[in-house]
Amino acid sequence: MAAPCSAADIPHSLQTERPRLSASRRVVIKIGSALLTNDGQGLDLLAIQGWVDQLVALKNQGVELILVTSGSVAEGMVRLGWSERPKSIHQLQAAAAVGQMGLVQAWESAFKQHGIHSAQILLTHDDLSNRKRYLNARSALQTLLDLGVVPIINENDTVVTDEIRFGDNDTLGALVANLLEADTLVLLTDQPGLFSADPRKDPHAELIQQGRAHDPALLAVAGDGGALGRGGMFTKVRAAGLAARSGARTVILGGRTELALRRLFADEPLGTLLLPDEEPITARKRWLAGHLQEKGTLVLDAGAVRALQKEGKSLLPVGVREVRGRFLRGELVVCTNEQGQPLAKGLVNYSAEEARLLAGQSSQQIEELLGYIEAPELIHRDNLVVI
Repeated sequence: MAAPCSAADIPHSLQTERPRLSASRRVVIKIGSALLTNDGQGLDLLAIQGWVDQLVALKNQGVELILVTSGSVAEGMVRLGWSERPKSIHQLQAAAAVGQMGLVQAWESAFKQHGIHSAQILLTHDDLSNRKRYLNARSALQTLLDLGVVPIINENDTVVTDEIRFGDNDTLGALVANLLEADTLVLLTDQPGLFSADPRKDPHAELIQQGRAHDPALLAVAGDGGALGRGGMFTKVRAAGLAARSGARTVILGGRTELALRRLFADEPLGTLLLPDEEPITARKRWLAGHLQEKGTLVLDAGAVRALQKEGKSLLPVGVREVRGRFLRGELVVCTNEQGQPLAKGLVNYSAEEARLLAGQSSQQIEELLGYIEAPELIHRDNLVVI
C-alpha cells in the first residue's frame, strides 16, 4: 500500500473526483464526548441543539439518519461530582447509567422541538456479532427509519464490562453502518480531520483530504484519545476499515467547523474522506462469500437455479427441494442444484426446521404453516451471493 498523502500531495484529478456526499441516502453520524460536553461541565445543551438543527436539515432533504452518541460517562461524572474519569469498572458502569438519563433526555428534547421522534437503542458489540440478534437489531432499526424516527445509539456500557475496557463508539458506528448498509459514516471529532502528523506537536502537519480505508499507513499517523473520550484517530481509521466491508465511505470531520454537517453534505471538501476499495454491493457480497461459516444446504430445483443465476432474484421457498443440516435464522447456508453443485451462499431468514416445513411451498402459505411470517423469501437477494 502506498503511504498516505498530505493535502498538497493529492493530484488535482483525485481531488476533483471526491464522491458527491450529497447523494448519500442513509448516513450514520457519530458524535464524540468532546463535542457534546461543556469543557467537562456536563452536557452542552446549546451544542446538542445545534447538532440537531443540522441533522434535521439533512433529514428534510431525504437523508435517513442514524445517530451514534457518546457522552454518557462524561455526563454521569458531572452529575456524580467526579472530576476525573474513574478506573474502576463498576464506577464507570454507574457513571454511564446516571449519565445516560441526561444524554437521551437532551437529544429527545432537541428533536422534539422539530416535531421529530427519536428512539434510544443501547447495543453491545455482541449484539452485532450474534446473527440472530444482529437481524433482530437490523429489523428494529429499519422499522424505526421507515417510521421517520431517528435512532439514537450508544454502547450499553452499564452491563458489558469489556465494552468499557476496549470498546469505542467509532467502532460501534462502523458496525451500525455495516448493519444498515449505510452509504456514509461520519465520525465527528474535535480535530479538522486526519493529519500527516499530530498537529498538536508538529506545526508542519498537513490535513489528509482523501485516502483508502484499508491503507495500513494511515494507522501510523493516527493519535490516541483525549481525557473525556476513548476513541482517538487510531480508532477512527480502524472504524473506516470496518465500515468499508459493506462499501460505506467514512469521513473524519471536524466538529468545531461551523455548520460542518450541512457543508459536508453540500459537497464542500471538509475533513478526511476514506474510501472503500470496492463498490457497496461488491463489498457486501465478498463479505458474505468469504467471512462466514456455512451451516447448512438448500437443494434447489431448476427454476430456482435459473432465478438465482440468470435473473438475480431472491430465493423463494417454492424452489427448494431439500433442506440439509442444522441452522438458525440469519446463519449462512449454501445453495446447490440437484446434482450437488454449489451455486450460491446466503443468509437465511428461517431456521432449518422452519425451512423444511416451507420447502416447495408458496410464499403465501408461510404464515399458515409457521403461524407468523418473517419474510416472503428464504434468502433475500441482498443477502445472497452467486458463486
